[in-house]
Amino acid sequence: MADLSNLAGLVSEPSGEIDSSANNRSLRLAEKERRKGEADPFGLAAKYLSRVEAGTVVRGNDELERNMVRVETVALSKGLPPEVITVLLDLALSLNAGTANCTRVLKFLIPATVVPQEAVVKGVSWLCVGKMPMNAQVLFVRWVLTVFDLIDCKDNLRSIYGFIFSFVTEENLCPFICHLLYLLTMREHVHPYRVRKLLDIQAKMGRQPFLTQLLALYKVYRPDLVTLSLPSRVRTGFKNHNSTWKVALSAVQRKNKGAVLVDQSLSLDVKEKPSTRKRVRCHLCNTVKSFTEHSLLNKAIPPLSSAFDSNSNKKVFRLQELRSFKELLENIHNIELPAQMGSLLGSALALHYLDCVQDESASLRLNFWLGHSLQEEFLLCPVDGSSDNTSEACRFLSTILFSQQFLQEGFSSTESFLYKFLSVWDGCLLRPQILDLLSDIPLMPSFCKCPNYLCCNQRNSRKTISVRCSLIECLNSMLVKWLTWHSVSALEGGLDISLNSNSTMTMTLSGFMDSVMELVRFVGLLASEGLRLENCHVLLLNQTLAFYETVCDMFLKYSLPLIIMPPAGVFYPALFATDSVSVDRLGYIMYRYYMRAIIINDMQTFHISRNTYKEFNRNLQAMVNSMWNSWWSIPGSDIEIDKDLIALSKVAEPWCRFDLIHHPALFSYAIEFHRSVSEIFNCFFSCLQIGKYWNWYMEFLFNQGFDGLNNFIRTNTGHSSGLSSQDDRQPMT
Repeated sequence: MADLSNLAGLVSEPSGEIDSSANNRSLRLAEKERRKGEADPFGLAAKYLSRVEAGTVVRGNDELERNMVRVETVALSKGLPPEVITVLLDLALSLNAGTANCTRVLKFLIPATVVPQEAVVKGVSWLCVGKMPMNAQVLFVRWVLTVFDLIDCKDNLRSIYGFIFSFVTEENLCPFICHLLYLLTMREHVHPYRVRKLLDIQAKMGRQPFLTQLLALYKVYRPDLVTLSLPSRVRTGFKNHNSTWKVALSAVQRKNKGAVLVDQSLSLDVKEKPSTRKRVRCHLCNTVKSFTEHSLLNKAIPPLSSAFDSNSNKKVFRLQELRSFKELLENIHNIELPAQMGSLLGSALALHYLDCVQDESASLRLNFWLGHSLQEEFLLCPVDGSSDNTSEACRFLSTILFSQQFLQEGFSSTESFLYKFLSVWDGCLLRPQILDLLSDIPLMPSFCKCPNYLCCNQRNSRKTISVRCSLIECLNSMLVKWLTWHSVSALEGGLDISLNSNSTMTMTLSGFMDSVMELVRFVGLLASEGLRLENCHVLLLNQTLAFYETVCDMFLKYSLPLIIMPPAGVFYPALFATDSVSVDRLGYIMYRYYMRAIIINDMQTFHISRNTYKEFNRNLQAMVNSMWNSWWSIPGSDIEIDKDLIALSKVAEPWCRFDLIHHPALFSYAIEFHRSVSEIFNCFFSCLQIGKYWNWYMEFLFNQGFDGLNNFIRTNTGHSSGLSSQDDRQPMT
């Protein structure tokens, strides 16, 4: 028995040692966890929030509040990792921490990198439960719209399209649900019962922009189902819903230095562009100073690799997988468009695809993205004090310009944006980009809005010479693009002109000519006022004459039978200009008008109005009389001046002060010629107007490169610069 008892004692001793060792190990692990919690308070707080269960006391719960504040601080400064996003979204929507904490968590739910798709899907399932109050439901859907670009995959979201669609019947949720459906919709989602449901809602609520926008997309995919007539240009249907998060999200993205949405997989070898090109949201101010003092919030334009579902199992060829134009052609019918169409901007291969396929749904979605970005976020967002606003705005607008120039046509959304922007534009803010966008405006009857805005700016702001010259150059570029589009349409046959490759709208030839006349006359008024205010500045005058060089060649170069003469506010400053280049350009313009009038008159197909002929003859007579006949002030003409007033100037022989010898722009050439001739023939300066000296002077003058004046004189006076000894200088009557 003793042996057994001793054995039992021997056995019990090791058992006590084992228990003590286990307890010590547990204490060590607990201490390690405590120290780890002290070293990583955020991780400990996230772990605590993941364990909050239904029925947890919220009021007076200091531990819950302490951990909530800890997570909120990190979220607003660095953003939240994907696993914490999942935990907090489940905590908020399940209402385990109460209704007040639900909205609180949603407001600081700022992702640092990406948002897990499963977290969003689970959030939609909580919507279906119906426990959340309506304001929390609206806030959740708004959050999804804000982080839509950051969702790692969207296949499962599209698979529950029907569940999401069921919420369109909720009046408060309908605008946000329609926006989300617009981003998720594909052809297979458009069914008759959904179209009927949207039409029923529209019958109850009226023609709401968000319903019209979604129906327009449905009609693109299934025109047989949507027979409702929709406006050709739907105004922005979805408002900016991300004001709650965009300041914090922008700050987190800048702090992470573009770690979010950096495109590493796309290599195009066509156009090198920055990997962190960003979409700009600026607060529009009336002055440059107020603009630079405030900030542009920025959000990255989604690159192609992030705009697609990276985990998608769908058997398609994605645009970010393309490496050459050959691959594009081989897979053009199997290419999947990205969920966020803004990712196509700046990518040459993606724009090649848009140009080749001419997909109306792609054009509609891209214009929606641009309209949302430009009109809602560029114009109407608040400020946050960042300092890199102007460079971000320039990069964003330059990306749009590159895309428009690549496609050789403007986006309708940029046109709508400009109509709003020009009404408050100061003429200096982002001037090169804004004017380039303005020159890309397609030919539309609504162009009359732009002159009104520009006229207001011309009157209400002090503009520099560079601003006025840039504006005239922009409108010249716009006119050239319109005329080029007309000439291409005319070559393809028919008088009706297609306004846009993605639009069925057309304009008759007479309507097109009316629009061109409106533009040219507007530029004439703008230039006349600018020359008056700037004392006929030579740069502005030459920029204006460059515009009228385009106008005078509208028929010979672009097959448009239209003659529009420059107004007196442009013609006479050029005629009496002090620089020879302006005078020569005016001679070229008048020569081209003369040749075009002869050709149109011989065709007997198009009619030139009597007023146009009368205006041309008046300008022609004034130019010939002043430069050739040495009599610039003719009684009854536009520039008739009282003789007594002329006498007060005490200028000798004032009537010949603007001929080819005494003209301020040509007088230096006459002096140079006289010096070279007088060394040989010892002639007086007055001898230059007679006989062989006149012919020699004409030949000398036109050898200086004045081809415009040469053609004008030769055509309208019959003079030929030769070595004839007789006096060719006969007055023109």
